[in-house]
Amino acid sequence: GVSLQPGELLCLAVALHLAKLLSRDAERDPLKSFVNTIILVVLAVLPLLAQPDLGTTILIFTVSMGMYVEKIGWRYPVIAGGVLGGVIFPLLILIEPYRMRRVTAFLDPWQDPLNKGFQAIQGLIAFANGGLWGSGLGHGFQKLNYLPAAYTDFIYAAVGEELGLVGATIIMVMFALLIIRGYWIAMHARDRYSMLLAAGLTTLLALQVFLNVAVVTNLLPSTGISLPFFSSGGTALIMQLAENGIVLNISRSISQSPN
Repeated sequence: GVSLQPGELLCLAVALHLAKLLSRDAERDPLKSFVNTIILVVLAVLPLLAQPDLGTTILIFTVSMGMYVEKIGWRYPVIAGGVLGGVIFPLLILIEPYRMRRVTAFLDPWQDPLNKGFQAIQGLIAFANGGLWGSGLGHGFQKLNYLPAAYTDFIYAAVGEELGLVGATIIMVMFALLIIRGYWIAMHARDRYSMLLAAGLTTLLALQVFLNVAVVTNLLPSTGISLPFFSSGGTALIMQLAENGIVLNISRSISQSPN
């Protein structure tokens, strides 16, 4: 049959709605605007937490707070981020045994190399095997039943093995250029709605790239976030193309100075 990941659609829906909400004279009542933002985010992420899907929840919350800061200021988001980051998110980790296993595997994957730390270790081995230039496209060894999720969450480790440090770095540079261009489009958008939407969608892309690469290189515990345009997944790819298509459409409306 056909499967669908509703969390991917929800990221775009929240960005669209928040851009509309925050573009309507929010400076007149920042607190009211912030409360409305929090209510929207909570209603959006409750079904995700029931799945459970903490990774997408973190994405939506961070993008929402980023859009609010861009429009209003940093005061309320910093308070909310402190409460969530210091109280709620640790509590969500403690009440789910599999999340605690991910944290302990992140802290010391070699403590249990054949179970909890297996995926993290195999990802690092893939990078080590790749060296500077890699083993060659399609000639990776770790993806052959050694590296779990080699085609989804840990695809960047497989890329690092086959293309090496040089290829992996080039991919990061390409992502960086795409993200910089997205923020440039947001800064030059013709109206507030377009500016907020472009900034929010670009932030969503940047966060996905950062979280995925940080997890694969064992800089963060596993979050289940895919690498945009690389990881296998139909819903994710369709939504990522749609989100970047929206940003491109916003760029078309930017007025250009006559030559």
